Amino acid sequence: MSNWNREETIVALYVYCLIPFNKANNSNSEIIEKASIINRSINSLKMKVGNFGSLDPSLAKLGIKGLTGTSHLDREIWNEYQNHWDKLAIDAEAIIAKLRNMDFDESIIQSLPQNNHNAIYKSNTTTTPQFESTLNIPTGTEKERLVRLRVNQNFFRRMVLASYEEKCCVSGLCHPNLVEASHIVDWASNESERTNPCNGLCLSGTFHKAYDTNMIGITPDYTIQISDRMLFSANQISKQGKLFEYFKSLNGKKILEPNRFLPNKELLEQHYQHYKQEN
Repeated sequence: MSNWNREETIVALYVYCLIPFNKANNSNSEIIEKASIINRSINSLKMKVGNFGSLDPSLAKLGIKGLTGTSHLDREIWNEYQNHWDKLAIDAEAIIAKLRNMDFDESIIQSLPQNNHNAIYKSNTTTTPQFESTLNIPTGTEKERLVRLRVNQNFFRRMVLASYEEKCCVSGLCHPNLVEASHIVDWASNESERTNPCNGLCLSGTFHKAYDTNMIGITPDYTIQISDRMLFSANQISKQGKLFEYFKSLNGKKILEPNRFLPNKELLEQHYQHYKQEN
């Protein structure tokens, strides 16, 4: 088979970011789908994902080694998109749309989960905007902007959840329907960090809300702090004190670290300073 080209390699890096590294196998639905789109074998794409694993310093810190067959092009694409995750998502989806012979927004609608076609980003927090459907607005610049937001928000969510293997980093709760991608530094505060997976934490709905409202804090060394406000609230709700004892048991523990895209300590410090101010 011919050598990998630039477009195929960009899609492969996209796949690398979308799935947990330990689930990069021949039965992974993402690998199967994207291999078909770029006209590569399933095993070939799986191997390419493994190649990117060998370039990822987060995996190296955990003693996880990817495959050793990285090419010059692999390294070039890896270096190009580091810290430019929004560009990776848009470029990869544009390539996928072209290979499908579809318009960009039509391809996006097909790619996103069925329950997410009419909501670019679902969140109960006030720190992430609620976007309207892209299906019911006029074409043009505004629609293009909203479609790009949809792509990047979905990419951010999937990168964060994949990095934590869909486990809440505070409670350990593990189910894709019960965990969310939380921004460390919120959406409005720093545009450049909006799609940075190192600005993300995988949290259950309760702890996501608690983190956004500074009811819990996470220090730059990944230590959980439960505020007195949260402990008081738990004690009021739970007459037998079980909820209070559970929250208290989390205080001082370390979060479950992701296998990729470790939380940025400077961003954690920024959020932690807000936590201290309110507690």
